Amino acid sequence: MKKDIFAICDPEAAYALRLTEFIQERQGTAFEIHAFTNVKSLCEFAAGHEVSLLLISTRAMCREVRELPIEKIVILSEGEILEELSEYSCIYKYQASDSLVAEVMEDYAAERRTPQALLKKDMCCIAIYSPIKRVLKTSFALTLGQLLAKDRKVLYLNMESCSGFSRLMEKEFMADISDLMYFIKRDGGSLVYKLQGIVQSLGNLDYVPPALSPMDIRSVECKEWLSLLEEVESYSTYEMIILDFDESVDGFLEILRRCQMVYMPVREDNISVAKIRQYEKLLEFAGYGDLEEKTRKLKLPFHGNFGQGTQYVEQLIWGELGDFARNLIREEFGNG
Repeated sequence: MKKDIFAICDPEAAYALRLTEFIQERQGTAFEIHAFTNVKSLCEFAAGHEVSLLLISTRAMCREVRELPIEKIVILSEGEILEELSEYSCIYKYQASDSLVAEVMEDYAAERRTPQALLKKDMCCIAIYSPIKRVLKTSFALTLGQLLAKDRKVLYLNMESCSGFSRLMEKEFMADISDLMYFIKRDGGSLVYKLQGIVQSLGNLDYVPPALSPMDIRSVECKEWLSLLEEVESYSTYEMIILDFDESVDGFLEILRRCQMVYMPVREDNISVAKIRQYEKLLEFAGYGDLEEKTRKLKLPFHGNFGQGTQYVEQLIWGELGDFARNLIREEFGNG
């Protein structure tokens, strides 16, 4: 199926193109994006294409645009309030691109549009999990994700109670996975559009900012996590999703079962071995013995320190973990 069409029309060509590029960089976008700098070219395009969403500046809005069969029109305002455009949603033009896109997607998603399911191969869901702590689980997950994203559309989800991502990525997030899961709880519309407004990028790797509060994660039910995975698989263009989580997630064994593969960082000291044995007994007792068949235990290499914040994250692929992950990708997926 074709993606929904998202048109941007602004006489300020540099602005229209910059915003278009920003949205296109998000790997799992649910839209086909088109930019226009004048109404004539927009109308000519709309005559032969079904435009679902139009973001248009007040300077370009006119009678011809009103008459186009466009599902949703959002006005780009430069600060002015125009009574004649009050029937349309309106957002401030000169704000950070991620904030602007989040507002547009929030508005669009809330109207309960359901996108067409995309015809694509089944999404591969990879879990990074270990009952042992401090085993480079998240460092490995981010390394693997960045390398896989060079050739694929990959989404990384961190579902830990305390991820430290604001410091790690050196930025404060306006929205995070808690907002996404609240959206699911209240059944507020189409999740994939909400996702589009929240997702951030690390190079080619897309990620949803993790929750700030452990209570937010613990309040999410297993069925809601599974619903998130189903929506992403059906309506986004992501080919792979990497889940980084621990036992604090409700129904974590059921989520592991939903994944095609589980990578488990391990150590060989007595305490670590004892924890692994207890986990394996839990699988047997709870009826999840099949998880052992899809679990690959990984003894990760010594990991040097590359610095702080985003420098650390970006340099992961060039160190020992990067080499390890490349070899793993070649073994599992045939390239890397």
